[in-house]
Amino acid sequence: MASVPRKDNPRERALRSALHARGLRFRVGHKVPGLPRRTMDVAFTRARVAVFLDGCFWHGCPDHGTQPQANGAWWSEKLATNMARDADTDAHLKDLGWEVVRIWEHVPLEEAVDVVANAVASRRIAQGRRDAERSDTPSPRSEPGSGG
Repeated sequence: MASVPRKDNPRERALRSALHARGLRFRVGHKVPGLPRRTMDVAFTRARVAVFLDGCFWHGCPDHGTQPQANGAWWSEKLATNMARDADTDAHLKDLGWEVVRIWEHVPLEEAVDVVANAVASRRIAQGRRDAERSDTPSPRSEPGSGG
């Protein structure tokens, strides 16, 4: 566990490289707004999509997460705290209008890239609709008789 770097590990670099190869541009190390927490692994700030690449052990993967036997009570509490923090971060970001994408480390790279790309595309389409709705609504200054 200690041999895997906390950030810029091979899996994160591979995901970022594959996203970049698809023409997606993003920020790395973007802080979660309003929370003193770790940064997003990948952030699409305009589309407001936050991507977290979660390790199966540290974040409690239902398929591959394990509970160490030695010092089990401490580890159980530690992993439960991690999962609660993840849920709190997700809720906080959603309240701020972000879409959160969490990808388990065991998900194949191409599948992970597809999930992220689809989330970004969906958000951009939705934002385009909102922008179009705003532009269809005349501003107060352009209405007849507004003096402007």
